[in-house]
Amino acid sequence: MSADRNFDPPLDENAPVRQTISARVIAIIKAMFGTRIDKSSARLRLIAVAFVGIYALIGGRLFYLGMTPEPQNLRRVAAEASSRARPAIVDRNGEILAADVMIDSVFAEPRNIVDKDEAVELLTAVLPDLDAKELRDKLASRRGFVWVKRGITPKERAEVFRLGLPGVGFLPEHKRVYPNGPVAAHVLGFTNIDNIGIAGMEKYIDTLGFADLSSAGFKVASQDMKPIKLSLDLKATHAVRDELIKGIELYKAKAAAAAIMDVNTGEIIALASLPDYDPNNPVDALEPTRINRMTVGVFEMGSTFKALTLAMSLDSRKATLQSKVDARAALRYGRHTINDFHGQHRTLSFSEVFTYSSNIATARLALGVGVEGHQQFLRKMGQLDRMRTEMPESAEPIVPRRWGELNTMTIAFGHGLAVAPLQSMMAVGALMNGGKLVKPTFRMRSVEEAQAEAPQVVRAETSEQMRYLMRLNAEVGSARRIDVPGYFAGGKTGTANKVVNGRYSNDKVFTTFTAIAPSDKPKYLFLTVYDEPQGVPATSGQRTAAWNAGATTGRIIERVSPILNLAPRPVIPPGSFPAVARLGVGLPSSGSNWR
Repeated sequence: MSADRNFDPPLDENAPVRQTISARVIAIIKAMFGTRIDKSSARLRLIAVAFVGIYALIGGRLFYLGMTPEPQNLRRVAAEASSRARPAIVDRNGEILAADVMIDSVFAEPRNIVDKDEAVELLTAVLPDLDAKELRDKLASRRGFVWVKRGITPKERAEVFRLGLPGVGFLPEHKRVYPNGPVAAHVLGFTNIDNIGIAGMEKYIDTLGFADLSSAGFKVASQDMKPIKLSLDLKATHAVRDELIKGIELYKAKAAAAAIMDVNTGEIIALASLPDYDPNNPVDALEPTRINRMTVGVFEMGSTFKALTLAMSLDSRKATLQSKVDARAALRYGRHTINDFHGQHRTLSFSEVFTYSSNIATARLALGVGVEGHQQFLRKMGQLDRMRTEMPESAEPIVPRRWGELNTMTIAFGHGLAVAPLQSMMAVGALMNGGKLVKPTFRMRSVEEAQAEAPQVVRAETSEQMRYLMRLNAEVGSARRIDVPGYFAGGKTGTANKVVNGRYSNDKVFTTFTAIAPSDKPKYLFLTVYDEPQGVPATSGQRTAAWNAGATTGRIIERVSPILNLAPRPVIPPGSFPAVARLGVGLPSSGSNWR
């Protein structure tokens, strides 16, 4: 092989093919992006059409979204819940009973939390009352919004803020607060965590349409709403509750309740039922022992019901204050026997039937009216149907299925018919105020407004005679413990054996005491009840109403009368009982002396 011979590389057989493909690609690119004048106008038109189409699509989508209601997500629902404002509740003097305050709550958006385990660890460190497992489950969900903790303190908010966790934030909320704690708790009720009324007047407020405003998107601030004014007097309510607390401890009672009502307007001035609860933290509000015994509990009211029986007898003209009633021996009906607790074993005057609280004589008076007349009278007095007030909680009376003569005899002295104490209070109020059945209310109301809706259920003369009997009982009968000097109170005791397993118990009693002050010009009606009080050394071992409910009522009258501007007087003015005076049965002369 020659050294100077040239080396020729091998021929590439595919070179012509590659050149052809490259030439075509170049031609296509030139066709697309070339700037030949003859083809540029067509390309511009094509591009313009494309952009118009794109913008039309975007505009159509925006129009659709604008016209279509935005679907509610969890966060929006939570924001609406947190914006619910409620009007303040005040007593008759403008004292705050319930109001809204603004607080912060912690929320999380699980989709935006990067490290859920770290978030759980950090949040439970600064909010130790959180359940770590429950929080981990919330953060692991696919929801867009979850609550972490409702209602945190400023300190907790600062600590959570310092964590700097993405996906964790705060929402302001309205929280209901009750500055007086358990005072008037059963009347006020409480709200849930979303500021919705659950019980009492709080639930009643929601029926007035405030909740509907929030649901409709109207964001009304609490301070912009007119306060709801109740008929309660805060100071009087506190005094009543305080006396009940002392009474339960002294008489070793299971429970107690008391109320004050204006007999002319039906306004409830004070109401307390123990045991109660703190509406700021109502964890035990639904316990059966903490019911409102004035409106939800139904009880046999004992001898306080005798006022209704005697009024029925007087109003039907079956008897007068000058009548005599046979109480010499026990009253027998079949195998049943009715006796007197303080038996006198003689014929009693009409007033003695009341002051000696004779079961025998009262039963005879009821039989004189008859079963049908008795039923009609009690229905007219509102004792056989459920009583309705602004309070959503109320109880149906327990009425005998078959009502015969024996039922009339026992119901006459307060056994065999169970009603709510406030319901019986309404009826006794009608006997005191001139004969008008004024429905109780927890709102402010004038005398004119109340009287316009109140039917006349007994004659004014009957009302005067019953006030006379109530006052007489405070002078010489079982109600002497409420005879506070200067206030001319009248009253009636009632002690009923409780029904246990279908039988009357000899060991458990329910005691009641009804009082009016002043008896010559009725203003306030008082009712106190004790559930299972015990005989204690302070009562000489006695557990009847005069020793516990009566004594407590007397202390309440003495304590609240100055609060309610009920001024004491030295004597009852002459002519206070004109109808009684015409009968010549004896009238109060001065002070507490009777002829």
